[in-house]
Amino acid sequence: MRILGIILIILGSLGLLYGGFSYTRQRDTVRLGPMSATVEQRERVPIPPVLGGIAIVAGIALLLQSRRKSG
Repeated sequence: MRILGIILIILGSLGLLYGGFSYTRQRDTVRLGPMSATVEQRERVPIPPVLGGIAIVAGIALLLQSRRKSG
């Protein structure tokens, strides 16, 4: 529980700081026999700030809950 809480806090913080993540995807555009041309396309996946906040709150709740059980 404690590890999951820490992971949620880290992911929520990163979501708030960066607002999403991007990745590069390669696509075949033209194929002429054995030859082909590819294009690298950069895609962005936005993460709403509300989800980052919810992840942080859930992580804190898990940390507090695990502390109560062990203490």
